[in-house]
Amino acid sequence: MARTWTSLGPDVHFDWDPGTGRLGLADAIRDAIRKGRLSHGAVLPSTRALASDLGIARGTVTRIYADLTAEGYVHSRQGAPTTVAADVPRPSPPPHARSGPGAPRWDLRPGQPDLSAFPRDDWASATRRVLQHTPASLFGYGDRLGVARLRESLASYLARSRGVVADPQRIVVCGGFSHAVSLLTTALRELGETDIAFENPSLYRFRDIAKAAGARVIPVPVDDEGIDVSSVDSPAVVVTPAHHFPLGVTLAPGRRTALAKWASASGAFVLEDDYDGEFRFDRTPVGALQTLAPERVAYAGTVSKTLAPGLRLGWLVLPRVLVEPVRAALEWQGWRAPVIEQLTFAELLDSGAYGRHIRRRRASYRKRRDLLLATFPDAVAKHDIPAGLQLLLRLPPSGPREEDVLAAAARHSLGLEALGPHWMTPCDHPQGIVVGYTTPPEHAYTGALSALRTVLAEAGGAGRHP
Repeated sequence: MARTWTSLGPDVHFDWDPGTGRLGLADAIRDAIRKGRLSHGAVLPSTRALASDLGIARGTVTRIYADLTAEGYVHSRQGAPTTVAADVPRPSPPPHARSGPGAPRWDLRPGQPDLSAFPRDDWASATRRVLQHTPASLFGYGDRLGVARLRESLASYLARSRGVVADPQRIVVCGGFSHAVSLLTTALRELGETDIAFENPSLYRFRDIAKAAGARVIPVPVDDEGIDVSSVDSPAVVVTPAHHFPLGVTLAPGRRTALAKWASASGAFVLEDDYDGEFRFDRTPVGALQTLAPERVAYAGTVSKTLAPGLRLGWLVLPRVLVEPVRAALEWQGWRAPVIEQLTFAELLDSGAYGRHIRRRRASYRKRRDLLLATFPDAVAKHDIPAGLQLLLRLPPSGPREEDVLAAAARHSLGLEALGPHWMTPCDHPQGIVVGYTTPPEHAYTGALSALRTVLAEAGGAGRHP
């Protein structure tokens, strides 16, 4: 029976049945070379090392290497290591599947910040401090809900910056808002609740996650004052009250109060997605809805729009009754947030570096928003203006249509996102393009706006673009 062997010299693996002797070992080495496990120029173990590793005579390995050299599989000369020859025939690789289109040259799709602005120095300094001062015991599995230090830091930060009623014992560290939706849907399903309402329109990916976790998704209309609270009739609802995605409206004060009262009276739960609450430009940030009904509203936030989505760090501030069901969902999923990233983020929060980064990005993004507004002043609804990381360019009924704009964008290598996929009901909805003005790096932003002007002009014809 063939066995896998590893040499004591260079890391070389091959299958060899000792019962096949010298000829079998030679075949195993030939096979490793032909199949590419040993590439051109790879150094083979010395005869002494390989013999010692396999428990055979050194002379046996010497004869095998001599045979392989004569056959052209390897190069061997006195005083130099034995290496794999360049001209060994190898099987043709399987044909590559045709890949989709590459990344666009210009990218104005919503969903992420300027990644080139990630605070590398602050993150590196915080990581060094964490590694220097953290007890080794904290690098174990730890609490499913997250590292205690981060939950305490988040409680202080959220209370100060967003007005959230945040007890560390009710905070769960998760892997972004997608994970938060999955956790809440799973926990509610275990409590016997399977219907979840979403704003219509809303980000379709989150609705798909809820469906995959076993929920029945119910649409609720949104108008210029936010979600129509009188139409909500589900045991749970997902909302973006500070800055609706993708329409841009802020939930009106009367409706905020009505939603909190409805949840408290009906025993329903509200999942508040505060995805860009830190980025309010023209007035004081709108406080969290959670403060009006902390035992019925689960508050969710992430670093995906402030630092980088690749960190996969988010949090939930839960009503007390949901803490244990969510802990059980975490156990079932077998998931824990990475410890070092949690501690590093806590260090950023405690040192004030995170707040400084937010203020820098807020100033930069405001300039970008102002430039976009100056470029397309008639296409943006007034309620879009005060906040956020994206704007909705509304397309006039006379055209162009969303598909025309996306086709022109593809021709000019411009990444855009249409409003259409976010609607939940198939009817003749308003048309628009959701522009993520924080996505491009600083040096590429004006070029991306120029490409957008060209695309809209080409899609709509002279005088017909917004």
